[in-house]
Amino acid sequence: MKTSGQLLGIYVAAQAAAPTQSLNQVRAFAGRGLEGDRYAAMTGTFSDRPGNRDVTLIEAEALEAYESESGNKLSAAEARRNLLTKGVRLNDLVGREFQVGAVRLRGLRLSEPCTHLMRLTHPGTLRGLVHRGGLVAEVLCDGELKVGDEIKDDG
Repeated sequence: MKTSGQLLGIYVAAQAAAPTQSLNQVRAFAGRGLEGDRYAAMTGTFSDRPGNRDVTLIEAEALEAYESESGNKLSAAEARRNLLTKGVRLNDLVGREFQVGAVRLRGLRLSEPCTHLMRLTHPGTLRGLVHRGGLVAEVLCDGELKVGDEIKDDG
């Protein structure tokens, strides 16, 4: 299935539970994550658990649907995912390689919402983002990500 979308936002947080910072561009490192992010620095909430957490993505469409259904606004920064996308179904990228600008990623698993996210946002966040909380991906090559980059799945 061939898909394409766009990178709308980039977010990093230096430490677990710290507010995310919006960036226009960021350096991605293979097998590590994004420069300045808690998971690349191994200081994220789940850094002590097995499993790759290089980068997380979430669809703008999922945040819009959550707001429409719950009446609660959840900004991309509050969602605590690294990359905000539009026009690509992230759930379809589990187990697949895809390109975001100059960076190659591999979708590993869904990034289901957790109680940590709910504690930092709204009580209904957990239920409202089930199966649309985004994607955990592995960074396969070093490169620069920029807001506006195209997202391509050549599958």
